[in-house]
Amino acid sequence: MSGTMTIGCNCGRTRLEVRGAPILVSECLCNSCRAAAGRLAKLPGARPMLTCHEATPSAEYRKDRIAILSGAEHLSEFRLSDKAGSRRVVATCCNTPVFLEMKGAHWLSLYLHLWPEQARPKVEMRTMVGDLNDASGLPDDIPNLKTHTISFYAKLLGAWIAMGFRVPKLNIATKVEA
Repeated sequence: MSGTMTIGCNCGRTRLEVRGAPILVSECLCNSCRAAAGRLAKLPGARPMLTCHEATPSAEYRKDRIAILSGAEHLSEFRLSDKAGSRRVVATCCNTPVFLEMKGAHWLSLYLHLWPEQARPKVEMRTMVGDLNDASGLPDDIPNLKTHTISFYAKLLGAWIAMGFRVPKLNIATKVEA
């Protein structure tokens, strides 16, 4: 994927622009992503975001390749706990989860449901399969990685180097309880 793409929440009030190809595209099966997705799905009007395998699909993008075009006033953060090092950001206009941000990260994990189905980036791998009690039911259509691999981190590091080791900040003023 190259060029520019506009993606957005379910109701269309919150829109983002992504430029270029993602760093990587994955489905995460870690306990915290599955727990957060379950809680966020209970918000009024929210749609489930987990795949049939209970994975959270996302495209990891450099922060400097994402622009909020509209709806910034609707963005609110959700944390699994007050001490959580990651936050999920939700468009409260329709309770659409938009992205996951790790503390101090130079990238965002944009949830794949933001793209029109025919334009969604193709998932390359499943990560954190080791958090599942039984991973035997996962298909072998893509790699099912027990944890994050050196290759996973190398892609993120390469993107950070290309950004000049910058870590753009995103200010999200409000919180949502789920």
